Amino acid sequence: MATQLRKFISEMLRVGLTGSIGVGKSFVAGVLAELGCHVLDADITAREVVAPGSPGLLATAAAFGDDIIREDGTLDRERLGAIVFADADKRQSLNAILHPYIIAQQDLVMQQWEESDPNGIAVIDAALMIESGGYKRFDKLIVVYCDPEIQIERLMVRNKLSREAAEQRINAQMPQEAKKRFADYLIDTTLGFATARTNTEEVFAKLRSLQSAS
Repeated sequence: MATQLRKFISEMLRVGLTGSIGVGKSFVAGVLAELGCHVLDADITAREVVAPGSPGLLATAAAFGDDIIREDGTLDRERLGAIVFADADKRQSLNAILHPYIIAQQDLVMQQWEESDPNGIAVIDAALMIESGGYKRFDKLIVVYCDPEIQIERLMVRNKLSREAAEQRINAQMPQEAKKRFADYLIDTTLGFATARTNTEEVFAKLRSLQSAS
């Protein structure tokens, strides 16, 4: 579970949001944003830390070869993805390179949020939060999940993948059941997004109650 809730005065509540690919995590993040949370998608941060000429991109190229950088200086995500999705050790190496940059950037954003809204709720949406250990710096952790067959179907439709390719991407991540064991709050999207919205609103009310009691 996430770290024990800190005792603080006028300090932003920090919440991790995670879940495997294709379970509806982005939908939950959107609802939390609508409800007034400050939300950051880790995918955005991950793109920022491999911007042309950045230390993150240079470190990645040093590990995987200069051919992962296009002529215009940007990262060739398709080429890099083909390398790491097929090899667990290389995927782990990539994560070890980039996660420190990603976490540092996220912490900087949360610090800026806290300065402008000390009584707010910060939510970082990251698929690999548990795997990287990044979840430990949050007060609470939300894990989104759904029925495995629905997860496969959603991913096939969303990314236009074959079943085999979808399963490969899912199997490259920590199993849903393992992630659920780390959760302070669980949100099940199996029954559709109307139910998921209601569940998200209930979790938000609990978070707001924690913040109000601090």
